[in-house]
Amino acid sequence: METNDFRFKQFVIKQNKCAFKVGTDSVLLGAWAESENTNHILDIGTGSGILALMMAQKSNAKITAIDIDLGAVEQAQENAQNSVWKNRIQVLHSSVQDHAKQNSDTFDLIITNPPYFINKAHAMGTALSNARNTLFLPFEELIRSSLKLMNKEGKLYLVLPVNEAIQFRKIAEKSGLVLSKLLKVQTKPGEQFEKRHLMLFQKTAFHYSEEILVIDEQDQHTYSADYRELTKDFYLAF
Repeated sequence: METNDFRFKQFVIKQNKCAFKVGTDSVLLGAWAESENTNHILDIGTGSGILALMMAQKSNAKITAIDIDLGAVEQAQENAQNSVWKNRIQVLHSSVQDHAKQNSDTFDLIITNPPYFINKAHAMGTALSNARNTLFLPFEELIRSSLKLMNKEGKLYLVLPVNEAIQFRKIAEKSGLVLSKLLKVQTKPGEQFEKRHLMLFQKTAFHYSEEILVIDEQDQHTYSADYRELTKDFYLAF
C-alpha cells in the first residue's frame, strides 16, 4: 500500500491521481447521509470515489459516480474495482450538466461535496483549484441538474462552508428545493460560528430538523462522542 493511501474499515482509497485527498467534509457527509431504501444513487464530482464507496457500504443501491477530471475518474474506477462493491459502482467521465441532458434515469439520492470558490478568478489552472471553483459547476446549474435527475421523493445531500451554504439554500428554495435537514458542524465546543453546513434538500419536505455536531472535545486532541458515533463504521480508529 502506498503511503498516501487512506484505509477505512471496509475499503481503501488510493488518491495519488486526484486533486482532493480524503478529508473530514466528505467523511462527515457520507456518514450522515441516510441511504436506506435507495435503489440508485448519484455521486457528483466523485474525486477519489470516497462518497460512492461510503454509499455502497451503507446501502444495496446501484451507484453512479461522475467527475469532469479524467485523473479523478481513473482513480475512482481503481478504488471501486478494488472494493467488494465493484459490481454496483459505475464511474463515468462526465459533468452533471451533460449527464442530466443525456440520461433519462432518475435517482433516489444525489450526494456531492461541490465546488464553492465563487470568485472565478481564484487561482485557476490547477486540478485542485479547478475542482473547488464554481466556474465549472455554478450553484444554479447544480440545482437545475439535480432537480432533473432526482425522482419525486429524491434527496440531495451536500456539504458547504457556512456562507456558501446560506447562498446555496436561497437559490435552491427559489428553484423548488426545500431544506429538510441541517447539521451545523463546529470544530470545538462553544464556538460562535460553524465551520460547515451539511444539508438535505428535497422537492417536498414535511418536517425540518436542525442539529449541531462538535468534532473535538475541550481537549483538541480528543474527538467528541458524537463525532465518533457518526463515523465509527468507517474510521479505523473508532
